[in-house]
Formats: sequence, structure tokens, C-alpha cells
Amino acid sequence: MPTSIFVNLPTTDLERSKDFYTSLGFSINPLFTDENAACVVLDDNIYFMVLTREYLGTFTDKQIIDPKTHAQTSIGLSRDSRDDVDEVLAKGLAAGGSEPREAQDYGFMYSRDLEDPDGNILGFVYIEPAAADVGPAAYLAEQGAAAPSSTA
Repeated sequence: MPTSIFVNLPTTDLERSKDFYTSLGFSINPLFTDENAACVVLDDNIYFMVLTREYLGTFTDKQIIDPKTHAQTSIGLSRDSRDDVDEVLAKGLAAGGSEPREAQDYGFMYSRDLEDPDGNILGFVYIEPAAADVGPAAYLAEQGAAAPSSTA
């Protein structure tokens, strides 16, 4: 059985979060969704568990941060093209998300960040397939460009 990934995200408004994530094209698994949590299905092995802040607090003794003011994680999700990155951002912005910074174009990689209405950070990224095969520096050298000082 392959490993599945469950990313727990806090929310102050579960219904708003469900609407936001379904607007991005993801689905909700009703078998693992109730008044405390929603299981957002990204694919067969990757899920977001969007949990009310109170419910998430039952899983840890640590303070639950406010993602509007503190960054705990930034979740990177690949897309098949630059257009796909732009498309998912447009959907997310229309559904109440925000874009905290400008698009980042490194020549071999294009990325845009989207914050959900609670402030959780989702990065959508497209990496040129040739760059994935040979690495950013070699790809950019083949293109006649210098490698950026940071690759992500």
C-alpha cells in the first residue's frame, strides 16, 4: 500500500474552507467530514484535513498558530504548465483567496503562492521537464541563462 499524505490545516470557518478548496477543483470525502473537519481530496494519496482550530487543538499540546500572521508551512503543489498555475490562482482568488507576493519566474521554474481565506499558504509550481531531468543549473546553462541564487 502506498504512503498517503494527510496535511492538517486550521480554519476558522469550515464551510468557507470547503467551498474554497472545491473551487480549486478538489473534492470532499464525506466519509471523513463532519462539523469539526473536512477531508479535501487532492488525489489518490494526498489529502488536506481542514480542521476547526478547536478540533486541531485536540491533537497537540502546542499552540495552534494563526496562519494569517504566522507561517508554519508552505505547501507546494505541482501543475502541468504555467497556464495551469495561473488558472488555479485565478480560481482561488475568485473564491476568496489572496496572492501574498508576485509570481516567481526562475527560468526553469514558475511559481505563484495562494493563501486560502485562513492564511494557509499553497504554492503552485510548474517545473520545466528538461530542468527536472538535468537540474536547474544545467538547464539554464543550456538556455544561456545564469542560475538564480536560490532554487526554491
